Amino acid sequence: MINNDYHAPVIFRNGHLQTIFPSFFRKIHEVNYIRERLELPDGDFLDLDWSRVGGRQLVILSHGLEGHTHRPYMRGMVRAVKSVHLDALAWNFRGCSGQPNRLARMYHNGTTDDLHAVVNYAIKIGSYEAVFLVGFSMGANLSLLYLGQHADEVPAAVKGAAVFSAPCDLADAAAALGKPVNSLYMKNFLASLHSKIKAKQHRFPDLLNDDGFHRIRNFKQFDDRYTAPIHGYSSAEDYWHRCSSKPWLTRIKVPALIVNARDDPFLDGACYPIDACRRNPHVTLEVTRYGGHVGFVRLGCNGRYWSEERALHHILGILDKQAG
Repeated sequence: MINNDYHAPVIFRNGHLQTIFPSFFRKIHEVNYIRERLELPDGDFLDLDWSRVGGRQLVILSHGLEGHTHRPYMRGMVRAVKSVHLDALAWNFRGCSGQPNRLARMYHNGTTDDLHAVVNYAIKIGSYEAVFLVGFSMGANLSLLYLGQHADEVPAAVKGAAVFSAPCDLADAAAALGKPVNSLYMKNFLASLHSKIKAKQHRFPDLLNDDGFHRIRNFKQFDDRYTAPIHGYSSAEDYWHRCSSKPWLTRIKVPALIVNARDDPFLDGACYPIDACRRNPHVTLEVTRYGGHVGFVRLGCNGRYWSEERALHHILGILDKQAG
């Protein structure tokens, strides 16, 4: 459905400005984390950042590609959920907390096992009455894939999800980012990923090396060389197909809200899965005219962005229905 509730300020009716502005100019000072390291069965670890207010419900936040828990969109959402007395748990994907992970394995769009580990651990130690997932970009696709692909394994405590700027079809998202107009974003992503390869290649010389990395120009080349072979996929296309959330949207069993902006420079075509969402009453797709990629900037309103208000409205609505 078209969501006309988001009224972008006139100056922000541009997808690129919406995408870039928060990263450089938004500051969230009111959020403090307590970090905890979760040891995984395969010998690796995840760094979890808690922000508790003593709530009986928990929101688990998943960041985007080459992101981390201190990104403004993560901190802004943490501040918002705390304002309504919900606990927040923002988790860093493998290798994204400032320290390289131990294994050759890296994070990617299909690491639903890591999200499942975080969810189960949080429920085990917190005894929460309800848990909600909030995801951004890659974290949005990961959250939806988890809820659909593992619908029968998702703990009963998970009551819903709200995700923003979800690349539901990874092939179309890769094509969108490969456009010349998006070359700056691509260069930044590849430079950041290159630093991770360099940090780990001395420990895994048979799997990781950066020889000729400067010739990589897009995600197909990166995923063909690194993501696919390291994680058991035959090619970039195989990885994209198997880790896109779109084919699994019809299996989601909890109320899930997807908000994608029409002017998002990172998304195209099948990233707006209208037909799949129509076939599942549990999934709502809202398409805003403006918002860019993980933008949804709003001025004033105590610094709260529209996406944060929309997530709270969705989560609190679910809680109200349960209480009623």
